[in-house]
Amino acid sequence: MIRRIINKVFGRKSRASGSGAQILPLAAHGIRRAQLDDCGLKTCETLAQAGFKGYVVGGAVRDLLLGKTPKDFDVATDATPEEVRRLFRRSRIIGRRFQIVHVMCGRVTIEVTTFRSNGQKETEDEDERPTDEHGRLLSDNVFGNMADDAARRDFTINALYYDPAREEVHDYFGGVADCKKRVLRMIGDPETRFREDPVRMLRAARFAAKLDFHIDPDTRKPVATLAPLLANIPRARIFDEALKLLMSGHALRGVHQLRAEGLHHGMLPLLDTILDDPTGERFINAALKTTDMRIAEDKPASPAFLFGTLLWPQVLQRWRALEAAGEKPQPALFLAMDEVLDAQRGQLAIPRRYDGMMKEIWALQPRFEQRGGQRPFRLLEHPRFRAAYDFLLLRAESGEVDAELGEWWTRFQEVGDDERAAMLLADNAPKPRRKRKRRKPGDASSGEAQPA
Repeated sequence: MIRRIINKVFGRKSRASGSGAQILPLAAHGIRRAQLDDCGLKTCETLAQAGFKGYVVGGAVRDLLLGKTPKDFDVATDATPEEVRRLFRRSRIIGRRFQIVHVMCGRVTIEVTTFRSNGQKETEDEDERPTDEHGRLLSDNVFGNMADDAARRDFTINALYYDPAREEVHDYFGGVADCKKRVLRMIGDPETRFREDPVRMLRAARFAAKLDFHIDPDTRKPVATLAPLLANIPRARIFDEALKLLMSGHALRGVHQLRAEGLHHGMLPLLDTILDDPTGERFINAALKTTDMRIAEDKPASPAFLFGTLLWPQVLQRWRALEAAGEKPQPALFLAMDEVLDAQRGQLAIPRRYDGMMKEIWALQPRFEQRGGQRPFRLLEHPRFRAAYDFLLLRAESGEVDAELGEWWTRFQEVGDDERAAMLLADNAPKPRRKRKRRKPGDASSGEAQPA
């Protein structure tokens, strides 16, 4: 009787899901099925009706435990991708290295994954997982059970499985307790797990910043030594992780967390020169803070704008150097843009699709100095004016340009035409030279006599 009461309140050991799982009832975790997305709930129910297991997994469970609204509701199951595909009319299998299924419900997409194993054998001597010379795992595409799936995940707070039918949480590694203690802890030996996938070090910094967690000392310990392994990771994958960090709504803390852990060399090496310069540091901090505020207010945030701010201090430095060497201002700016963008390809691999917007924002900055004649009116009509204006305000906030310039453009947008005309300054900017039309011999306007 006493044993049943204890199990009901504090949970019980799982038999169906594998050894070592603690099954926590509603009273122990507080997550109700009504908190789930309708599509995620329907996906789990459809799998269960067909005789399969279906659990909401990972970040969604973690966020619900923390009182946050999950962005996505991923589902894990013992059904194969082909079996999942047959159950849902609006679904598709994606991926070649490891197949997953996207189940569509209106505009919502649920990612359904089959339980995976990391391929590890019962004993260490029998471990046949393919790794490189640094210990990086090259393949773990093996189906397994739920216990296997939990063991291959990175942090304890991400190895949680929620059963909506019973409103129970399956917890293999104390993730619920770690959520309550706000600690980020690696599953297994941290050094081995970081060697298997060095990107986990970046994820640790990102989750610590996003969730306001502290990193477990044993988890943090090998990071300083293993950080150089990030050089072996494809640049495109590093970019994806950088984008997640910068668009997380906690970019300001995340960037400083990266630098504190010594991980910025592998993701944003340009931070060293930027954050050592007071003006550059103020500019980047202002840009990250503004982006975090926009995301918190559910406003759109542009990756191209944000990467443009990260690269601007380098563009500005190179622009000034070229001008000092005798290059004219406008050609110097465009040359600086190209040089900086080419140099960063080997560091972060920012996709070229962002180049156009970044260049337009940068190229418009000198035009804000021109406040006479028709130039301000033409600038207002430019498709990138708003983004370039927001960029100008960051420059003013950091002290790179006079605050009066930003205030002038703020007021110029707000007042009527008569006040705008009164605000215009003397137009001292050089006028563009018009090409004179070349006159052909015999033209009456050329001054030559026409034949009789």
